[in-house]
Order: sequence, then structure tokens, then C-alpha cells
Amino acid sequence: MIVKADYEAKTVYEIDYDILKKSGINVIAFDLDSTVMKSKSATFSEKTLELFECLKKDFKLLIISNNSDLEYVSKAAKQIDFPVLAPAKKPATKVSKAFLKENGINEKEMVMVGDRPLTDILFGKLLGCKTILVDSINWYEEKPIVRIARKLERIVS
Repeated sequence: MIVKADYEAKTVYEIDYDILKKSGINVIAFDLDSTVMKSKSATFSEKTLELFECLKKDFKLLIISNNSDLEYVSKAAKQIDFPVLAPAKKPATKVSKAFLKENGINEKEMVMVGDRPLTDILFGKLLGCKTILVDSINWYEEKPIVRIARKLERIVS
């Protein structure tokens, strides 16, 4: 199925980044909200910032987000020193393909990490990169109805 991720992990903290490196991945693109940042917070946790610092030793990092609130995205972008592309209009690839070409990024050497099969994973598949589906970074805080909606989305995709 087109929206089946290549890999799955509970959160971004449980991904085996060594396997990615060994398989030729040198760029990691993360979705923003619920993937590397608590939704609607505009703030990365210290744990996430530490993960980014560690990953930058071996990978080029970027964030590809559908968030269209430019003030919110700008606040998030100021906390990191790598590119943030928003609004990306995932699962469409036009905006991102232009960005990747502009920045010399080969999608075959990239992995897209996200929490939504019908946007993040479908986007990665259409782009031609590897994909990793994760649960929400703050899954333990989400309301039961949100958890049910996430499960349903994974079942139908």
C-alpha cells in the first residue's frame, strides 16, 4: 500500500539512526507538530534539541511542515540552526521538490519522519524517499478521541 511506512517507531527518540546511516541516508526530514514538537506549543523540548545536536554529527536535518501560521513556524525555526520549510502542502511534493533541488538534497538519500500516514508518509512515498511513521511525541497527553482518530487513520491507510 502506498501509505505504508518503510519503518515505524514509537517516537523520534526510538528510531535506530545508526541503521539509517548504514543504509545510505544522510538527510532526515521531520514533520513539525506532534512529531518533534508538542502540537501548538511552538517550543522544542530540551530532549528534542539534544537529539537534533546528536543527529547533526551524521545527518543534514530539515523540517517540512504543513503549518501555515508563519509566526508560529518562525518561533520554532529560531530555536534550531537548520531549515524549516512551511507551509509545505503535504502530501503534494511541488514545494518540497523545489526546496530540495535548491539545497542540493537527493531525496533517495533522505528519510521523511512523521506522525500522519495520509500526509507525511504519503508525501515521502510520492517524493521517492524512505519513510518512518512515529506516534505523536506527546501521545501520553493526547485526549482519547485524538488517539482513536490516529488509530483509525492508520487502519484505513
